[in-house]
Amino acid sequence: MSDAEPRNPFTRRGFILGGVLIAGLAAAAITLAFTSVHGDPGATAVAPTSTPVVTATADPATASVCGLPGYDTTNTLTATPETKWEIVGTMAAPGSTTIGPGITGADGVRSCYAHTAAGAVFAVANFWAMGTDIRLAPLVTAQSLVPGPGRDAAMAMKTTQGSTGTSAQVAGFKVLSYDGTDATIDVVLETSTGTDQLFSFPVPMRWSGGDWKLVVTDDGQQVFRPTALQSLGGYTPWAGLK
Repeated sequence: MSDAEPRNPFTRRGFILGGVLIAGLAAAAITLAFTSVHGDPGATAVAPTSTPVVTATADPATASVCGLPGYDTTNTLTATPETKWEIVGTMAAPGSTTIGPGITGADGVRSCYAHTAAGAVFAVANFWAMGTDIRLAPLVTAQSLVPGPGRDAAMAMKTTQGSTGTSAQVAGFKVLSYDGTDATIDVVLETSTGTDQLFSFPVPMRWSGGDWKLVVTDDGQQVFRPTALQSLGGYTPWAGLK
């Protein structure tokens, strides 16, 4: 490893979705980006799709659990959404009265997003933000992942909280795919470890129980590996903090 390459502040599986999420989310992102380049590749994110815009009318089977408006069967998000940012843990999390989160529980978990591509983007960004608060970790795992073997495996995992001096903020996004039932959302995180670095984090999402939830593998791991970026070229810039 050269001095120019990210060093490993955690184990190879430093970012774990279950049990207790490590507060050093961004540092774990560096770990996974490094291992994905050096002999431990994960799945490759799907390419962006382009389809005609079709907006459907929501029915009880597709409605948001908290009644947020909108139901899109194709991606209608073509510009930066109007966003109100709020610090959650150590990261700025996006919010909107029409996109979500429509519910913030007494336990601090943010949920309920519009059944649109924008709703899926907001759900992913809020998941990363909640992951920086060690108190929310097990609650987020239980509530924000698609029910099934993957969520069960993630909840059974245990990690220890690390302190790495690394912080991260949302910097941009891209909708890689969207059909109203499943989506793949790529949210870029900008980490700060003395020098700023951008990382792409594609996340598969599924509409489940009236909300967007994250899809993980059957062993509770993330589906796609993060990738280091040189710039935000091809992404929509979107940030609450600089």
